[in-house]
Amino acid sequence: MTELTTLCYLEQNGCYLMMHRTKKMNDPNHDLWLGLGGHFEEGESPEECMIREVREESGLIVSEPKLRGMVTFSDGDWHELMFLFSATDFHGELLPCNEGDLLWVEKQRVLHQLPIWEGDRIFLSLMEQDKPFFSLKLTYSHRRLQEVLLNGKPFTDRNLWDPGTETPPARKE
Repeated sequence: MTELTTLCYLEQNGCYLMMHRTKKMNDPNHDLWLGLGGHFEEGESPEECMIREVREESGLIVSEPKLRGMVTFSDGDWHELMFLFSATDFHGELLPCNEGDLLWVEKQRVLHQLPIWEGDRIFLSLMEQDKPFFSLKLTYSHRRLQEVLLNGKPFTDRNLWDPGTETPPARKE
């Protein structure tokens, strides 16, 4: 079964609002940095899911989301289809999150210094290049990115992806 999820990168003053995933037990994203999002609830549209997840995780309310692309992940028997959003129009008070620590981080630091999934580096770079709506397929094997397809064609930009690069391992508690 394919999981349906959303992910949103809130943008402000050259920064993304990032979550350092440190608080959930048995979290496959433990100690990595991510945007905000999560799984669909019954009957939700991608926009409804993203808006709800951002509100639950940060207290912020997104007003004008921009759907940037769809990302398909697979690793063995696990499959996920993620709707990728960005947003610059949001309001509310930033609240603590029970899944991790929220921090505004400069975009270049996110891309080049923080521990993030290798595939995230690719779609964040596509977003920074303001690429039109895209479909990205990321195939992993044991946390190593093995294959990348952009709009159905092999992705070969070695500046963004070196086959076999391992995502930083999750820290053991």
